[in-house]
Amino acid sequence: MTKSTLRTTTIRVNGKPAPKKKSTGKRKPMSEREKRKAAKAKAKAKEQAKRKAQRKMARKRRWARIRQSGIMHWILTGVVAVGLLAFFYYFFIRPYSYRWKPCYGFKGYGVCLPVNYKVHGIDVSHHQGDIDWNAVKGTEKQDYPIRFVFMKATEGGDYKDRRFVENFRKAGEVGLMRGAYHFYNPNTDPIRQADFFISQVKLKKGDLAPVLDIERKPRDKAQLQANLKIFLNRLELHYGVKPIIYTSYKYKTRYLDSPEFDAYPFWIAHYYVDMLSYKGTWQFWQHTDYGTVPGIDTNVDLNVFNGSLNELKKYTLK
Repeated sequence: MTKSTLRTTTIRVNGKPAPKKKSTGKRKPMSEREKRKAAKAKAKAKEQAKRKAQRKMARKRRWARIRQSGIMHWILTGVVAVGLLAFFYYFFIRPYSYRWKPCYGFKGYGVCLPVNYKVHGIDVSHHQGDIDWNAVKGTEKQDYPIRFVFMKATEGGDYKDRRFVENFRKAGEVGLMRGAYHFYNPNTDPIRQADFFISQVKLKKGDLAPVLDIERKPRDKAQLQANLKIFLNRLELHYGVKPIIYTSYKYKTRYLDSPEFDAYPFWIAHYYVDMLSYKGTWQFWQHTDYGTVPGIDTNVDLNVFNGSLNELKKYTLK
């Protein structure tokens, strides 16, 4: 019979197609080969699970031995100790490491003094306690005499340094060139601060120009600059000389970058460095807070003037 003559034959029962046989759900029996293969796979999986359990148990036993022997305790102690040492070095040693560097220039008052500066000075407040001003004046017989001193007079709108009157009077009596500074509070009215300083500080001919000490970060930079100009103008009008501005070199470049401030003499604070990082014009440099000066029992800030003693007199009241 050819393919063209093939026909599909459907078996009918009582004129209807015969029903299909339903599956019994029984799986075809596995051959011996398939049985061996399945048994081998099962054994392999069982062996892998056994090895995994053994490795896990071995790790537990190792950690148990470590804990029992105290090694873990020492490891953790070492990690904590290294962390604490790193923290201590970064925050407490590194900023002051300059103190222990070899001194290639001149050493005086317990520190390495900046080279090429001949006029040295200090600044004080009540933190220095009772000062023997005759002993300070006596440094004129040493290699690096103290020629000038600034002292804290006022802060904000109502605080007066409790040592100012005594320090200012005694420094003048021994013949030191003296000056007074006001610690400025950006949150207090500038006119109030200026008037308070004027009421407490009576400068005379030969005294250094009044100083504005600005260190606190302002809420608003533009407002700070406007208020500082009010304060400075009021002092200049009263004393007849441009005030000196004291600040750090970072504060100067960040908040006092307006050209109008460059008309004022600057006193820049930058500690424990061989040279001042500030690149603008400056007159005074506060180079350390760790000086030891005869007549003063505590550490004291040391400064240099960027010029000669005769040039320093240009910044005094006439």
